[in-house]
Amino acid sequence: MKDESLSGHQDLIEYPSNCREILAQLSSGQLLMVNSRRRNGLIIYKRFHAEFAGPGAAVGSFFDVDCQRVIPVGDLSLVHPETQEERQKAYLIRRQWIRLTQQFTDNPVPLQRAQMILNQFENYFSQDTIAQLPDEAFALLVGVLPQTIRMLRRDPEGSQRQSKP
Repeated sequence: MKDESLSGHQDLIEYPSNCREILAQLSSGQLLMVNSRRRNGLIIYKRFHAEFAGPGAAVGSFFDVDCQRVIPVGDLSLVHPETQEERQKAYLIRRQWIRLTQQFTDNPVPLQRAQMILNQFENYFSQDTIAQLPDEAFALLVGVLPQTIRMLRRDPEGSQRQSKP
């Protein structure tokens, strides 16, 4: 872990990929924020689902004391929000990320939910970054089986044809 200064007032915490350290920080109740100046995020596994916290989102605190596993997405960087305003904004952004995922899960068709979450990540992250993420992570984000994600990743065109009535 490397500490630096961001804008002279926030501590920047960079994670090469030490998931245990991130998990320990989140489980401790410490409030952190995904760096809003990078294309990065954190998939946070809960008991029966997963949540994505993207740039600007609060992580840790009361949100994630029950987290069981984490997967950094992109070049993860977490910062400590310094002011009440920064903390409040981070909470609101976390809620927005949750609502975005909720919109996908509102779709009753599993194949379409899976396609929507993959499209969302493909629009924001590089193919290399997405390829490193397990099918299970995407599946837990939108409530589908990992096989559904795997099928779409192998043959997106064929799967889309099958899902149309």
